[in-house]
Amino acid sequence: MIAQKQLSGELSAVVFADICGFSRLMAADEERTAKRVEHAINLVKSLVKDYGGSVKNVAGDGVLALFANGSQSIKFAIQMQQECKKDAVWNSDKDPIQFRIGINLGEVRKGRIGILGHSVNLAARIQEVAAPGEICVSAAVKQTARGLENVNFRTLGQPALKNIEEPVEVFAVDPVMEGQALPTPVVHRKPLADRKKVESSIAVLPLRNITGEPQLVHLCNGLTGDIIGNLTRFHDLHVIAQRSSSAFAEKFQELGEIARKLGVRYLVDGGLQRSGSRVRILVELIEAQSELTMWSEHFDGDLDDIFDFQDEVTAVIASRLSLEVNAAELLRQRNSAPSDLQAYGLILRGKEVYRRPDRETNYHAHSLFELASSVDPNYARSYVGMSRMLNDAWRFHWADPPETALDKAMNQAEMAIGLAPSDAWGYAAFGLACLYKRQHEESLAAYERAIEFNPNDADVLAEMGHSVCCYGDPERAANLIKRAMRLNPCYPDWYLWHLGEAYFDMQDFKSAIGTLTQMHDKTEGYRMLTASHALIGDVSTANQYAEQLMATHPEFTLKHWENVPPDRNPASRERLIEGLKKAGFK
Repeated sequence: MIAQKQLSGELSAVVFADICGFSRLMAADEERTAKRVEHAINLVKSLVKDYGGSVKNVAGDGVLALFANGSQSIKFAIQMQQECKKDAVWNSDKDPIQFRIGINLGEVRKGRIGILGHSVNLAARIQEVAAPGEICVSAAVKQTARGLENVNFRTLGQPALKNIEEPVEVFAVDPVMEGQALPTPVVHRKPLADRKKVESSIAVLPLRNITGEPQLVHLCNGLTGDIIGNLTRFHDLHVIAQRSSSAFAEKFQELGEIARKLGVRYLVDGGLQRSGSRVRILVELIEAQSELTMWSEHFDGDLDDIFDFQDEVTAVIASRLSLEVNAAELLRQRNSAPSDLQAYGLILRGKEVYRRPDRETNYHAHSLFELASSVDPNYARSYVGMSRMLNDAWRFHWADPPETALDKAMNQAEMAIGLAPSDAWGYAAFGLACLYKRQHEESLAAYERAIEFNPNDADVLAEMGHSVCCYGDPERAANLIKRAMRLNPCYPDWYLWHLGEAYFDMQDFKSAIGTLTQMHDKTEGYRMLTASHALIGDVSTANQYAEQLMATHPEFTLKHWENVPPDRNPASRERLIEGLKKAGFK
């Protein structure tokens, strides 16, 4: 008889994930399948940890994991299935790795041979009901996960489950796919109709997914971003940032109206088709006022050569705008492309995951960047990503332990610079790490170097404004951030946060409040809003923002935050702390 003991008095969410058609895949190509399965299982194990679970068993083609509650297990399962779909973009295999996932809530026991119990058996049987790439859960899981946003449950009735006598209602989990639940980016700036068009101003509209495969949306967005990134290196071009151009992805408006709102003279439009590993990129350059196509071209090739396509498209666009760019300079400034396309996909996925920053997405994105570095150790952008995740983990008290996070962030940024010495983002990541290490001179030098390589990168300019402000020059900081806003009129909330910070350091608290209240998500603005209202004597409003601060950042403490703002002049940091104390923080 097997000795057993109960793990705990609490229920556990049991997740059982199994690879579809494992035997068939092994029979077709055993060596290739073994490598693919190993990669998939490693990714799953990493995600389990990122979402607070623990892997209890891995048996060839299956994974058994436990989570504290149903909500957490569903969050994990959704992300896991999305990772598998995204991974399929970067592999030309006819049979992508797909998982079925079953989740049940119940009591588990630990025996000498592993995790046992009826709830484990039930999760395994529910998994068998799921279609490839699908998540199925028991009614108990659905009941405890009612509060999940952007998740729908579709009943599958009470299917017959092998060796399970009692009737069990099973539900398929239908998550709202990425992009569907996100609001159209809102242009923060006041009317853009009066924006002066720069002669060489251009916006690259998102590449259309002509093939219609859902996973290609990811690839289209990545290629659009790369084309924009290469164009911003040309000093004579005024290039609109991707966030702003992506607001017009559906192209419901006339091209002339889109150009007017973005303040540009030229638009680049196009699409992507895929057949197996073969791709075709279609591009046309449009003079917006007349809506005449100045030229059009298509580029054919293989996914493995996608970076050559990207650079060719960029070069043709630039030449049509009559830019006198030295070919050797273009080659010198070209970002080092990864040797393995899968690493590129992992980087894009990590950026997507971290669009809504919190502890879980920080860990998740870091895992993806780390995996990218293991796939292609010479791809600099993976180290940039890890550096930024470590920096944020230290700032927001997510790092465990926190003491070494900033040192690691700096090391990763140095790795990126060593691998791609002409990439602005390596220097920007180093500048950010230096800033929070309170190495202000080094931080500014790194950002200055970054904008030498890429003077029109709006995000780098706005982030540099933060460094300049902390150095003690809030007026210059405000000018840098406003320039970034002109390049990216659909700028993200963190631009406003840094501009509000500049006003706060100027002791113009009313302008700081007016700027910060424009943020659509004020989560990161609550600290400064609380302090600003308290410092102008509006304690009642300050108290309201203080409540919002604690609701969104329950881990916030004054003791921790006293050491976070990296201002060179302690007076700015002390002013923030003074305002927070006036609002009741101890």
